[in-house]
Amino acid sequence: MYIVHRYQQGRKWVARLPFEADLLEALEHFAGKEEIKVGRVEAIGAVKKAVIGFYDQDKKEYGSLEFEEPLEILTCLGNFSRKDGLPKAHLHVTLSRHDGSTLGGHLMPGSTVFACEAVIEELVGPGLNRGYDPQTGLPLWEKK
Repeated sequence: MYIVHRYQQGRKWVARLPFEADLLEALEHFAGKEEIKVGRVEAIGAVKKAVIGFYDQDKKEYGSLEFEEPLEILTCLGNFSRKDGLPKAHLHVTLSRHDGSTLGGHLMPGSTVFACEAVIEELVGPGLNRGYDPQTGLPLWEKK
């Protein structure tokens, strides 16, 4: 089953996130402050430390890895919707170490911003809410 909605481009922002902010929380806070119901985000920059996750499809749970080192954000890409009435960002991130090796996964709370520039786009149309999907165990967009 596809869940498809048509949206119009809404407001757009370019934003520099605060030094030492939690990357995920800062983006969700911005979405709440600007009352973004549905949107997309992309970001580049660097973090002082990162927490990324990977979803175990058999156990239906996230595991996480913490990296206590400076890392470049090669790309951070995702979307905004709502879960339990609050802004919810779903973001994936690719990070680079000093030696050029890369890490990637689901952005989890706990990644500390060193410097981050984001482009945030609001999508105007029907609201998107996340709810529990029993097939995957994930909070996915619900059909209205």
